[in-house]
Amino acid sequence: MNEILQSIDDAIVAYNDYVGGYALLLLLIPTGIYFIIKLRFLNITKLRHSINIISGRYDKAEDKGDINHFKALSTALSATVGTGNIVGVALAIYFGGPGAVFWMWITGFLGMILKYTECTLSNKYRQFNSDGTVSGGPMYYMEHGLKQKLGRFAKVLAVIFAIATVVCSLGTGNMAQSNSISDALVTNYGIPVWASGVMLTTLVLLVIVGGIKRIAEVTSRLVPFMAVLYVLSSLAVILFNYNDVPQAFELIFHDAFSGTAAAGGFVGSTFMMTLVWGVRRGLFSNEAGQGSAAIAHAAAKTKYPAREGLVASVGPLVDTLIICTLTALLIIVTGAWDSGEKGVGMTIIGLSKGLTRLGIEHTGRHIVGIGLLLFAFSTMISWSYYGSRAANYLLGEKYIKPYRYLFGLFVFLGSIWGIDLVWHFVDMVITFMTIPNLIALLLLGPVVVQETKKYFRQMEKVKYGTEK
Repeated sequence: MNEILQSIDDAIVAYNDYVGGYALLLLLIPTGIYFIIKLRFLNITKLRHSINIISGRYDKAEDKGDINHFKALSTALSATVGTGNIVGVALAIYFGGPGAVFWMWITGFLGMILKYTECTLSNKYRQFNSDGTVSGGPMYYMEHGLKQKLGRFAKVLAVIFAIATVVCSLGTGNMAQSNSISDALVTNYGIPVWASGVMLTTLVLLVIVGGIKRIAEVTSRLVPFMAVLYVLSSLAVILFNYNDVPQAFELIFHDAFSGTAAAGGFVGSTFMMTLVWGVRRGLFSNEAGQGSAAIAHAAAKTKYPAREGLVASVGPLVDTLIICTLTALLIIVTGAWDSGEKGVGMTIIGLSKGLTRLGIEHTGRHIVGIGLLLFAFSTMISWSYYGSRAANYLLGEKYIKPYRYLFGLFVFLGSIWGIDLVWHFVDMVITFMTIPNLIALLLLGPVVVQETKKYFRQMEKVKYGTEK
């Protein structure tokens, strides 16, 4: 069995190293730059308006949809604010050095405009089910938006994406999360991985059978709490080591273009390794360009597609540019980055060392353990919704329940499998979603521009900040 798993792992690594990784680089960054210019840095210039929407200023009960703007963002954020922020950042630094953080920032900044683009399209082309609930996402804007340009191939592209979403929901949004939780629980408390797997599977199934409304209720409560807990702890470490913060930023900017020489427990990296690992983990962190968040944002109550796109654009700002940066800084300023630890162990060392000045160095591992449990759990339940929408698109509503049980099985498998195989699998399946989605975004660019202009023309017709 071990030999079979090793052979599978070797094949996946070969794909990631020679195909998937370079395909992402060639598509993700240029597509982000194209839309940043085309939409005139809308993700920055309209940020205040985006925050006003999230605050509920434009919520209307009569608008079609399942959940309000804040809950849509919470659901999407809960899927992205997860192990990528704690484990993913540590892995990026482990393999790519501190310079990988710079490329995570670039991915996050471009991710803001990509999230706007894909979520605007998702709301424009969403469909309503027989029970009144909403189904949306890239598979719908591929099929209906690209029909005139691609003909029958539009449906083929949509099916490819939907299949990739199901597979990715079992990997990115499931196995990577349960694997990180079980790893943290066995490291911190000696809890066997199989026991963690049983516990997590049970909890996940109890939530996801309730559908998007129950998922949104849970995530809208978990996301603010877990974010505040982790952010305050990380800020405490950074403030106690404030003298080392300028040097940390200098290290990040310097190594972003030169790679990192071997130091302590760190084996060193080249520029290309730094770039690839930064983009990989940045994409895993915020999922911009992957199309997954567009599925959650399609459920928002709104009559303006661009309005929900603006809400979505805030996601990568919170996820990558704020939370991932805090993780990176606490790892670098405490010297944990060259400790030789891999994954969650590196973050635990950083937080534990950083809290020694308060005399609570052992509290660090508990904060990471609790934070990771909450982050990863919320990610799993949100990704179960993404996968169920894709299963519904492919096979119909009656296959949603069997999919949920399959999802539960993979929660358990992720808990007991080795970390390398799980994360290599995650990197592979992300490309299966991202590549067709980026192609669709480029082809539908004119539609996004049209929807953007239409929305802001409407905002100009009424007194700014109000709506009749």
